Amino acid sequence: MGVNLAGRSFLSLFDFTAEEIRYLLRLSHELKGLRRAGVRRRLLEGRHVVLIFEKTSTRTRCAFEVAAADEGAHVTFLTNSQLGKKESLEDTARVLGRFYDGIGFRGYAQETVEALARYSGVPVWNGLTDECHPTQALADVMTIEEYVRKPLSQVKLVFVGDARNNVARSLLVISAKLGMHFVAVCPPALSPDAEFLARAEEVARGTGARIEITDDLDGVEGADALYTDVWVSMGEEEKLEERIRLLEPYRVDMALIARTGNPEVLFLHCLPSFHDTNTEMGRLVYERFGIKEMEVSDEVFRSRHSVVFEEAENRLHTIKAVMLATLGAV
Repeated sequence: MGVNLAGRSFLSLFDFTAEEIRYLLRLSHELKGLRRAGVRRRLLEGRHVVLIFEKTSTRTRCAFEVAAADEGAHVTFLTNSQLGKKESLEDTARVLGRFYDGIGFRGYAQETVEALARYSGVPVWNGLTDECHPTQALADVMTIEEYVRKPLSQVKLVFVGDARNNVARSLLVISAKLGMHFVAVCPPALSPDAEFLARAEEVARGTGARIEITDDLDGVEGADALYTDVWVSMGEEEKLEERIRLLEPYRVDMALIARTGNPEVLFLHCLPSFHDTNTEMGRLVYERFGIKEMEVSDEVFRSRHSVVFEEAENRLHTIKAVMLATLGAV
């Protein structure tokens, strides 16, 4: 039998088999091709989707809204609800499940998105929590498939920086699920927690994936893709000075690109990126610490190695795939 994800929520990549993840990736590539060919099938005509975002967003919100609109669905972006104020999460979820066919959530606690799924009775999609960012990881692997001409089981993906954050965790899980070679190059203080790592390693033993955690920059050698993320996630701004001290040696610059030994190595980043001083945060860091570039140099960000904007576009196609599959439209 083929893969059937109808009625499922998309909360964590741990919840999906390798076959199911590969199905979503294949569907994403197909949907990208159709959109670029100008084909609109409107498979969600008459459906309604609500988005609840506790955290600010550019790519995730736009990807959900455009994906839904492409397929004919109506979207409500809910910003002024009584959720958690005058109405409990459970009660709100039960109401929304009667109005909407699916719910997108972006926020802090993983428990919140899980409760929405438990009580709403409709598919719920995790657009980011403090624990994981599964739609981002799908887009990242989709991008790797487009540019690296080898099976995923032969791909080495190296994350450089804060390996405890939601993006790094989701990349580790999807690598384990798909049999990839994943390396986190990070300071020991910012390594994945032991319980999470043990769970991912158990998955890896069943798929042949390799997982390595190291503070040695030589860990980038042989990488097919180098990935980094911001040094301070939303809600951690007070830790900026500490993170700069820990992570400045791990900035992705052209010297680190060269250290991979792979002239075709990809550079990936989930965005936004502080690669210059053209943002409020970038200017603040420069004024306080004299640093013009944070997690990645401007040279790398704009180089031929960088596929960050293709990666950003792929958020749209992977989110569309998740919505269509879980709503039973494909």
